[in-house]
Amino acid sequence: MWYDKPAVRWEETLPLGNGQIGMMPDGKILDESIVLNEISMWSGSPEDPNNDNAYKSVDRIQKLLMAGKNDEAEILVNRNFVTKGKGSGHGKGAEIPYGCFQNFGYLNFLHTIPGEVSQYKRTLNLANATATTSFEANGIRYLREYFTSFDGNIGVVRLSANKKGAITFATHFYRDENVRHMNVTDNEMTWSGTLPDGKGGDGLRFAGKVKVITKGGSHMTHDHQVIVKNANEVLLVFAASTDYYGHRPEDAVEHLLTNAAKWTYKSLWKAHRQQFGNVFDRVSLRLEDNGKNKDIPTDQRIQRFFENPAQDNAMATLYYQFGRYLSLSSTAPKAEKALPPNLQGLWAHQIQTPWNGDYHLNVNAQMNHWGVEVNNLSEYHIPFINLVKRIAKEGEKTANAYYNAPGWVVYMMTNIWGYSAPGEQASWGASTASGWLCNHLWEHYQFTKDENYLAEIYPVLKDAAVFYHATLVKEPKNGWWVTAPSVSPENAFKMPNGKVASVAMGPTIDNQIVRELYKAVIEANDILQLQDPFVVDLEQQLRDVPPPVVVSSSGRVMEWLEDYAEVEPQHRHVSHLYGLYPGHFISPVSTPEWAEAAKKTLLARGDEGTGWSRAWKILFWARLHDGDHALEILRQLLKPAFKNETTYEGVGAGTYPNLFCAHPPFQIDGNFGGSAGIAEMLIQSHDGYIHLLPALPKAWYSGEVKGLKARGNYIVDIRWKDGRVTNFKVRGKKGETVGIFVNGDKIKKKI
Repeated sequence: MWYDKPAVRWEETLPLGNGQIGMMPDGKILDESIVLNEISMWSGSPEDPNNDNAYKSVDRIQKLLMAGKNDEAEILVNRNFVTKGKGSGHGKGAEIPYGCFQNFGYLNFLHTIPGEVSQYKRTLNLANATATTSFEANGIRYLREYFTSFDGNIGVVRLSANKKGAITFATHFYRDENVRHMNVTDNEMTWSGTLPDGKGGDGLRFAGKVKVITKGGSHMTHDHQVIVKNANEVLLVFAASTDYYGHRPEDAVEHLLTNAAKWTYKSLWKAHRQQFGNVFDRVSLRLEDNGKNKDIPTDQRIQRFFENPAQDNAMATLYYQFGRYLSLSSTAPKAEKALPPNLQGLWAHQIQTPWNGDYHLNVNAQMNHWGVEVNNLSEYHIPFINLVKRIAKEGEKTANAYYNAPGWVVYMMTNIWGYSAPGEQASWGASTASGWLCNHLWEHYQFTKDENYLAEIYPVLKDAAVFYHATLVKEPKNGWWVTAPSVSPENAFKMPNGKVASVAMGPTIDNQIVRELYKAVIEANDILQLQDPFVVDLEQQLRDVPPPVVVSSSGRVMEWLEDYAEVEPQHRHVSHLYGLYPGHFISPVSTPEWAEAAKKTLLARGDEGTGWSRAWKILFWARLHDGDHALEILRQLLKPAFKNETTYEGVGAGTYPNLFCAHPPFQIDGNFGGSAGIAEMLIQSHDGYIHLLPALPKAWYSGEVKGLKARGNYIVDIRWKDGRVTNFKVRGKKGETVGIFVNGDKIKKKI
């Protein structure tokens, strides 16, 4: 990725991260700024948001739903079946207990650069996770290099020039609020502070430190700044931490920088590149391309790709690897108490991030992890899986409060404090997420075949099923076991009386998830040979769980038990196609009639939507084996999401100049979903065999991919020409036989 001018908006800065800390340099020549982040930087604090009397309303709500009085049921849900307290603050939670993911601060520079600037270039190299800014001025070549180390959890900046004594600047740290102590001595800046707990007291404590190491020249301090004059080269090393990890953050940053005086840029970068490359290099992708676009700045390439994706196949490759790069950069599976990427990964430039920068559990946090398995990053699923385990414990309280039921349940959002209650409003806050989260626990097993892991997560899967088994009710029309009350995430329908409602019994997504969860528990019990008697109860109830798909009179997949008219026919959520992706119920191979209904549903929904919605549609069309339509949605996902060069005036969903996905505003889920979609176009393994090139667009006529992962713990390489596989390799457990669908034929291959 490269650009011929500095960033003028945050959405143009380049993201660096090692899963714990982040940096985003803007590359400005004189007044440069680097946004700093730390993934645990959350305000708020643990709370009990459960309404302990909510269960007393369940019977009345369910009776109203059975009587077709959804609007009255929704009034009751909004009154009694929502969170206690302020919940998420409707996405403005920075000053309340729910809290908010926040930026760590800014490292600002005032550089002295004599003369006019030419040959400016700003880059982000995905293969080594390093950014640069370079230019010439007054006959001197300046180079600034930046990375967040995958070896030592530090941020590194090197300033150099091809002439001695050319580096002069002043630097200081700044944060909008809550910094309580700032100290600048000699060549060090240290600071610390405390975020609000949302209850009128102190919450999480944070600390940071920057050490400035100079070669040649001189340095001094003045007015909370370190000033460097006439240096040959300067190395700045940044550390950040919070007490979320159970330690004193001031001690942690001091420890991280203990040996800074002995470090060289070369040794730091080499260790960083090796650790990063060990993971990133697992997968390579090459699509046949004319090679004419690599010399075009990335922001211009986005525009060109949107105009005609076939003229720049390498842009699709870049976007795919950018998604993998963001996975590595926004969570650190080996770190203690590792957190998964939130709505913004780990990058934020605000105190109050949009929607609190939290974990939305009705598609967004899940989409952040859709690509990790197929993209050969299985261990990057673990922080999210661990988050699920933690909130499952809190979810036991929620199950008891809202249903007086055993097991566990969580609703559509959570934070690092373990929030599990419904949201503030039924239309979006009343969808259960626990079953969907279990999909991730089960998929990780499907890709790894790790039975020790399966035994570890079996109780979590089972207790999620225990909740559903205890709370499903028989709806009167068909005698099906369904959820009640619930919603199809964030969508609404028109009732026969003309009124609008969201609350319903058994929305299609719930029916698909319950069926998927029950089948996973049953299969896990069989694999582990547990002989769990509860499985018999699940098998019995499963007989009367609604089918995964009910086709309406229009030929589409019904979103609710009744064929309601939609309030917004092109709504961003397409939750009733959960069974197509990430579920496995709808398939052109095994259920062609349902696949046709899904296709009609997508055509009616339309190709547009928010950024993450477009990403999901790439995956839908890939699962329907329509690569050309999937590529068309990828084109729309890369629609330039800005209006002009000088002011940020969003024009809607698409992609910002730095390849961040625009919801709008920025949400990282679209990046992960888009990358997962590209992988799904090249390989699928959910139908009981490995399908090579299931949704290859005509424009990707020839290419090669190495290192993709398939269910069953297989690694797959594919080479193709003119749309046909010319060579492939499957690696796995020696002696196993695996089914492969290649060039229209299903074959058996022994490994």
